[in-house]
Order: sequence, then C-alpha cells, then structure tokens
Amino acid sequence: MSTNSVPRAASDFRAASGLPRRPVPLADQVPNDAHLRGPGLFEVVRSNGDAAITNIRRLAGAERAPGSALVASAAILLGLLAAALFVVTLNAQYKYVFAAKQQQIPSVIEAASLDLGMVIFTLLALGLAMAGRSSRIERALIVACAIGSAAQNYAAADVASPRSVAAYVVPSLFLALVVDRVVAVVRRHVVGDDEQSVWATIGRGAAAAARAFGLVLLYVLRFALARRETWRGLRQLILNATPLPAASPRQVLPADEVPAIEPPEVTEPPELAGASKKARLAWWYRQDPDYGNRAAVAAVAKRLAAKVDLSEGTARAYLGQILTDLATAGEAS
Repeated sequence: MSTNSVPRAASDFRAASGLPRRPVPLADQVPNDAHLRGPGLFEVVRSNGDAAITNIRRLAGAERAPGSALVASAAILLGLLAAALFVVTLNAQYKYVFAAKQQQIPSVIEAASLDLGMVIFTLLALGLAMAGRSSRIERALIVACAIGSAAQNYAAADVASPRSVAAYVVPSLFLALVVDRVVAVVRRHVVGDDEQSVWATIGRGAAAAARAFGLVLLYVLRFALARRETWRGLRQLILNATPLPAASPRQVLPADEVPAIEPPEVTEPPELAGASKKARLAWWYRQDPDYGNRAAVAAVAKRLAAKVDLSEGTARAYLGQILTDLATAGEAS
C-alpha cells in the first residue's frame, strides 16, 4: 500500500519532519487505496487471489503516527499555558524592574525580555525536535531564562514569607519544566530515542556541588580538630598532585674530553706603573698562594723573578726581607 499519495495530517510529526512513516501492518500493497480511508470494513486482495475483510486501517484509521493528535494537543495547550503564566509573571517582573529604573517603557521591555526569550527558544527547540535533531542548547537556554525570570520574581516577593516566595517563583520554573518535557516527548515521538533532560544535568551538577561542599566542610572540621596532621596531609596531597618536571640527566664527559678551565690572567694594577721592582715583587707575592710560607721562598722567587725583571737571588733576598717585616709586624701587634 503506498503512503506517499495520501495527504499528510498536520499533527503527523514524523511526516512534518520529513522522516519515513512507520510500516503499515498490511500483508500486501494495493495500488488504488482511496477506498481504504474512512469508516467501515474493507476488502484486501492478496497476490495469490485470496481476499480478506478487515477493519485495520493504516495505524488505527489515520494517516499519521499513533499519538500524534495527543502530542499536537499538548503543544497547543503549552502555548495557552505559557500565555497565561506570562501574564502572571510579567506583573512581578515589571514591579522589580520599575523599582530600579523608574521608567515605564524600558521597564516593560526589560521585564518581558526573559519571557520572550523563553518563547523564542521554545519554538526553536520544538522545530529541532520535529526535525529529529538535538536541541540541548535551546533547552538549556529555556531553563536559564526561567531561572532569570524566577530571580526577578523573587526580588519582587516578600522574602520573609515562604508562601509569597513560592507564589512568585514557582510559575516560571513550572513553565520551564513543562516546556522541557513537551520538547522531549515531541523528539521521542519523531525519532524514537530519548534525549537527556536539562534538569537531569542540573540535578547531577547540584549533587556534585553538594558533595564537594560536604567534603570541604569535613576538612574544615578536621583541621579544627587535628590541625598539624591535616595540614601535613593537605601539603602532601598538593605536592603529589603537582610534581615538578623531571630534571634532564647530566651529561658526563670522559676525563680526556673535559675542557680545562683556565684561571683568569692576573695583571698588575695601574697604580704600580712606575713603581720600584721591590714594590712590584711585593704585590705579586701577595697574590701568590704561598704567601707567608718561608719554606717556599725559593720556589716563589723562581716564579716571580721574571715578572718584575729580577734575578732569582735578588728576588729571594727581597722576599726574605718581606717575610722578616711580616714577622716583626706580627710581634708588634
């Protein structure tokens, strides 16, 4: 039986979204099926010539998926409910905005912005659901608009009275819940799968936040009872969670490849220019590692004699005199 020649009903969400209809539970296809529509029994003739009288007509007598009329009715009722609740919430939102701005027209526009945003996102979500596509972002924005509207209503309510708070806040949240479920049912009706609700995500997030808050509270109490051990444990936890990058291994060169480090070259200071050889020798002697060692005078004289243009014997005599002066000065001190 061909279904493409039959006009599609306005409430058939699968047909409206361009998806194929569900299989027709008839044994054979009949080319001319105009007589199969309408009330009453009809005859189906199979290919082998057998005839059967039946009252089963294309999915309970309608050229649409089962439940399409009910889902369409729910969508219409959703529009009526939204219009009614917008009238209820707009008054409270207007009072809140007007109390802050004291301007009538801007207050009306701003008070209606969240509700109008919810309407826009609802239409987008329904359109995507009828097309069999995901609408998670739009559904999340619907919840965000509802929370913002509820916050404005809360500001206009008497916060000291729980009944007043409930009367002002519940309509926006209830509308968001109804919108989310209608969109989810339309998507399930069209595609046949379940898309996760935004409220479930919010619930899991709230549960995770509650567990984190409880853990922090327990650690605060533990810190008050056992400060030193708790601090040590937290310190070790942080150190374990943030390890330092591993240092690169040091390259060890063979002894014959290690470059020799040349000591800096020692030069006479400018103030010794024009000084006597004995004075220059005394300065060089103070720079020598064997300074003050009488046993090394000969070796020192041999090293320093050429620097001040003296013979080794003269340099040795000068160094001996310097050591004698040092000893005399030490005894005098």
